[in-house]
Amino acid sequence: MKKTQEIYGIRAIIEAVVQEKTIDKVWLLKGQQGQLFKHLEQKIHERGISHSYVPVERLERFSHQNHQGAVARIAPINFVSLEDLLEENHDKNSIYLLLDGITDTRNFGAIIRTAAAVGVRGIILPQTGSAPVNSDTVKTSAGGIFSVPLVKVNHLKDALFLFQANEIKTVAVSEKADKTAYEHSFDGSVALIMGSEDKGIQKGILKVVDKKVKLPMSGQMDSLNVSVACGVMLYEIQRQQNFT
Repeated sequence: MKKTQEIYGIRAIIEAVVQEKTIDKVWLLKGQQGQLFKHLEQKIHERGISHSYVPVERLERFSHQNHQGAVARIAPINFVSLEDLLEENHDKNSIYLLLDGITDTRNFGAIIRTAAAVGVRGIILPQTGSAPVNSDTVKTSAGGIFSVPLVKVNHLKDALFLFQANEIKTVAVSEKADKTAYEHSFDGSVALIMGSEDKGIQKGILKVVDKKVKLPMSGQMDSLNVSVACGVMLYEIQRQQNFT
């Protein structure tokens, strides 16, 4: 893995600073204004982080996408073990998220952003067949990637067995389910499994989960963008856990 990684976007860099990630240097656009940019400058000065003001051409060497006038070089994102994650949260009502075949970087980043907002304890990914954790992911997550632990496992099915062994209910979102998410009781800790829009969740995984639920659809639509569907599910789980 690379020793350092570039991230871009003001919110993503602010979150990296707030979470006290190892930041080597920040490059800021000369003459940039705005309240959010000034907030970033303040955080950089408070932490004593090395930075310099550069023309836009210098920032575009890092990325031609919308960097918002800020690029940072950080230590690479660290992954944690699932065993350690479960041990750390064993006495809490927790939400975990397993992603099966989510390969689009922007969807991945949007899911992480919502997961951070809801307080998901960890996101579990398979070693292969997942979107990369890169600068696009970090920016789309608005820095949420720095507050949600990431786990990589050889097989998602093994992770499901470990959740079940720890008495954590495993729930898959599938259009083939009989009940909607609103009819299911999400009491206690939950491991939610989301699949890709084109292939859905693997059949082998669907066979071993505790429950399957679906989101209700009108006749005009048969599916949602996976990041939108994931957001609906996470907030429904949070709603139930907060008011039951």
